[in-house]
Amino acid sequence: MRFTREQLASVIVMAFAGLLVMYVETMIVPSLPTLINYFHTDYDTLSWVVTSYLIAGTVSSIIFGKLADIYGKKRIFLILAGIYSFAIIFGGFSTTISEFIIIRTIQGSGMAMFPVAFSLIRDEFPPEEIPLAQGIVSSMFAGGASIGLVFGAYISQNYGWEWDYHTSIPLALLLFFLAWKYLRESPYKTRTNIDWLGTLLLSSGIIMALIATSEGEYWGWTSESIISLYAFSVVLISLFLYVETIVKEPLINLDILIERDIFLTNFVSLFVASGMFFLYFTIPPILEDPPPSGFGETILTAGLTNLPAAIMAIVFAPIAAYITKKYGPKYSILIGITVQLISFFALYFNRSSVISITEDSLLLGAGASFSMVGITNILIAITPEDKIGISMGMNQLFRNVGSVIAPAIAGVLETGYQIGIILGEYPGRIGNLNFIPYIAYFPSNQAFDLIYITGIIVALINLSLTLLLKDIKIGGVKNE
Repeated sequence: MRFTREQLASVIVMAFAGLLVMYVETMIVPSLPTLINYFHTDYDTLSWVVTSYLIAGTVSSIIFGKLADIYGKKRIFLILAGIYSFAIIFGGFSTTISEFIIIRTIQGSGMAMFPVAFSLIRDEFPPEEIPLAQGIVSSMFAGGASIGLVFGAYISQNYGWEWDYHTSIPLALLLFFLAWKYLRESPYKTRTNIDWLGTLLLSSGIIMALIATSEGEYWGWTSESIISLYAFSVVLISLFLYVETIVKEPLINLDILIERDIFLTNFVSLFVASGMFFLYFTIPPILEDPPPSGFGETILTAGLTNLPAAIMAIVFAPIAAYITKKYGPKYSILIGITVQLISFFALYFNRSSVISITEDSLLLGAGASFSMVGITNILIAITPEDKIGISMGMNQLFRNVGSVIAPAIAGVLETGYQIGIILGEYPGRIGNLNFIPYIAYFPSNQAFDLIYITGIIVALINLSLTLLLKDIKIGGVKNE
């Protein structure tokens, strides 16, 4: 590693941002069942705690990615860090579910720090050092998510969900200070105006599609509301594509978006994110649900099971960077997806104990490092310097779509294939029983089998797409 002091400081700040945002995003997950009673709400309303966050993160990544190209990446990063700190400060003081959803929406804008951070790395580091810098930052995503599950579970279990936010306030303020002091402004800016019509059309279309995908399980996939949302989404995005071809200064240069390797890489990102969230959203219920559906473990144990994945993500980041630098990002992506594929096979055939599931999650962490390092570096290598902000913002959009699709598919399968388990009994008599059983329904083993089979199919499709990418070598095209 040959980072200068200024470059090392930048990497540390941006890695800390990735760690913090993913940590805070996932730390609230173990508390979701508790929030139902705390806010006197139901699962349908509670789902907006996650949905609002993802919608805000997706839309803000595009808008602020463009603003970073125009007004400067450090300036926009600081604005986002400030907005994010505001949400963290007030999150734990929410008294109603509506207030909490609003806070989560504001908090979701912090996700836009990712594309801006990657753009800063592109501008500040020489090409040969970009893979390692990106690897370090990317590894913090899986690391922060896994650490958030562990500490979030511990804090919620012992002190209450509010302290998940209260304990994060110093960290959010520290991030703002470090970014202000150590990040350097990018010299690359684009002199252009914001395409507000295109922004409105794209944002509205994305919001409708994400709401439909997130709420389909609760509203019914064939309901009039879901079908209408998808239909309006298609119309709005189609109008957006048309507008972008006629305006003088479009939000997104469609020639860049549909460029072969950028187009393929964005869909590879979508499928990688889907694969990761298939695993993230199935391991906790397997561990926490009562036997025979699951193992009946505590929330904290479920979180600790994911901790080795975080460690592996961090450990393999330099290795992924080395592969990217020596052989090209395409090979890092191939390794990452192959490892993800193996993890699905492992969970399909080998999930008979907590230890075996922990071993399977190790593969998830390693695969995530390789995939994310490769994806980010291939986009940085082929996107023009003055368009990198919006390009990374669009990539974040595809990742977020993948992270919404996976839980939606998993939810359908977990709801469709369930097993009844007697959790208690009421006094009385029914048939030959001297008590009235209290039966609750949980996902069956068949549900998880089908989810992992779906993951295997997605990974195989993704391998095929990755093979179509050019062999980009850092500094230029290696071969066709």
